[in-house]
Amino acid sequence: MGVAKMGRSARPLVGFGLLVLCFMAAMAEDEYLKYKDPKQPLGARIKDLMKRMSLEEKIGQMTQIERKVASADVMKQYFIGSVLSGGGSVPAPKASVQDWVNMVNEIQKGALSTRLGIPMIYGIDAVHGHNNVYKATIFPHNIGLGVTRDPELVKRIGAATALEVRATGIPYAFAPCIAVCRDPRWGRCYESYSEDHKIVQMMTEIIPGLQGDLPPKSRSVPFVAGKTKVAACAKHFVGDGGTVKGVDESNTVINIKDLFSIHMPAYYDSIKKGVATVMVSYSSVNGEKMHANGNLVTGFLKNKLKFRGFVISDWQGIDRITNPPHANYTYSVYAGILAGIDMIMVPENYAEYLSTLTELVKKNVIPMSRINDAVKRILRVKFAMGLFENPLADLSLANQLGSQEHRELAREAVRKSLVLLKNGKNGHYPLLPLPKKAPKILVAGTHADNLGFQCGGWTIEWQGVPGNDLTAGTTILTAVKNTVDPSTQVVFQENPDAGFVKSGGFSYAIVVVGEVAYAEMFGDSANLTIAGTGGAAINTVCGAVKCVVVVVSGRPVVIEPYVAKIDALVAAWLPGTEGQGVADVLFGDYGFSGKLARTWFKSVDQLPMNVGDRHYDPLFAFGFGLTTKPKVN
Repeated sequence: MGVAKMGRSARPLVGFGLLVLCFMAAMAEDEYLKYKDPKQPLGARIKDLMKRMSLEEKIGQMTQIERKVASADVMKQYFIGSVLSGGGSVPAPKASVQDWVNMVNEIQKGALSTRLGIPMIYGIDAVHGHNNVYKATIFPHNIGLGVTRDPELVKRIGAATALEVRATGIPYAFAPCIAVCRDPRWGRCYESYSEDHKIVQMMTEIIPGLQGDLPPKSRSVPFVAGKTKVAACAKHFVGDGGTVKGVDESNTVINIKDLFSIHMPAYYDSIKKGVATVMVSYSSVNGEKMHANGNLVTGFLKNKLKFRGFVISDWQGIDRITNPPHANYTYSVYAGILAGIDMIMVPENYAEYLSTLTELVKKNVIPMSRINDAVKRILRVKFAMGLFENPLADLSLANQLGSQEHRELAREAVRKSLVLLKNGKNGHYPLLPLPKKAPKILVAGTHADNLGFQCGGWTIEWQGVPGNDLTAGTTILTAVKNTVDPSTQVVFQENPDAGFVKSGGFSYAIVVVGEVAYAEMFGDSANLTIAGTGGAAINTVCGAVKCVVVVVSGRPVVIEPYVAKIDALVAAWLPGTEGQGVADVLFGDYGFSGKLARTWFKSVDQLPMNVGDRHYDPLFAFGFGLTTKPKVN
């Protein structure tokens, strides 16, 4: 009886106690942020964070803005997920490593101060080294690297680039470009390794260089191996190198078989190697803008190839879905997001983008499932690369920027990327290698002493910068002077007249000519001629002195009218800052080994012309390249 009374009187207390315990457990659960625990499985961290996020926070993650409009306050107010530097967008002219790190960290602190503290990911075009940054190592552009057919070299270049990018506090590089350029009239052809997809596939080995080797048994999972590596970006999906007449951002008219056998294979390899992101092309496939092509972006890339990283637009890419651009922005946002683009490179008009996408979701025009898919992919990459654990940069890698080791690697790449197209004329003995002890050498041409032309576009500025006041490096003229015997007199004159050449008593001449610096949009060319006084210099010098012509260009150019006059002809492409690599081979410290990864045409009227075509009649065929042995001094 007494026990029964005691039980009845205790029941309210027991109920209250259980309630308190449940409340305390709920508080403990709420305080434990599973997504911040690196010991938790990746999927569990994503799920935990997703359930905590508001619609505004999710859409913020899908937004990438330019550093010029980014600030700690903007990051905090709009929950921005990513920031980028466009070509030439820097914290200050000739900015130091510390300037970069401070800028990135200031923006990052804004992101971390939000309710959930989701770190932003900062991206930059590092397409041939950390090319926006003063004193970085600038490697040969991809057109030269394709010549080497050396995936291991390209992997080392990726690793060096990752270190230099990380040195400035940046964890994401918009590289590599895996376009298969089928027409050299395209102004981005130098960003392509080859007209042959097999070479482009080989060169996707740059991805594990940038990101780190994918662990065994891990396939198609975005992967970045810590603080010395960066997230990579395979671009531009898909068919960007196949547009009609090589017109940038234009239409690739192609049957499905050729699209999948020529332009798609390098994406298979990139995904197998764990590439974190894929960038969509401005161009169209058979009239359909790639930024609105759900069949290829979602249906094929995501569903068929099982790509699990995030898909990013190009700069104002969704704006260009309509013609003229931005004509119907609501439709552009709708079409781009629904096609499967996860992160939009706005890059400055973020307020309109955020409000437009929010309204489309609230009106159920874009389903919440599409937003969730995008955000899961973005978070997957951020978690996989350790950004939550190490969101802020420091100066521990500062000595990696432009390091001597990286410059030696770039110099090696230059040597291996040179193609010897001719060596000797009219049955005469081969001209190359040149003797270091020649009494007097003439160096001529617009490109002999021009670091900016050597580096090409996407160097310090978007379209490149002519001249020598852009970054640290060695011009070809300086390299020649560094290489010859102290007794050899080296005379430079950019465009010498015939009298000067004939009366100069020169033993040999090196004429360096080519194209001016350019990038997308402004780089398309219908005539592909040598720039400025280059042709005149060849005619004047090579008519009077034994000469080697070095062509510095982003693609094959019209050279046939001059070939008969030239003793030796070298394609140097866009070698970057380490011009010493050119002199290394001209004077025989190393032999020529490069083989054309592009067909060299006779006339632009033949274009497009690629190896295997029925009308194939090149000046120098795909795969051609003379070799020399190192000279024993």
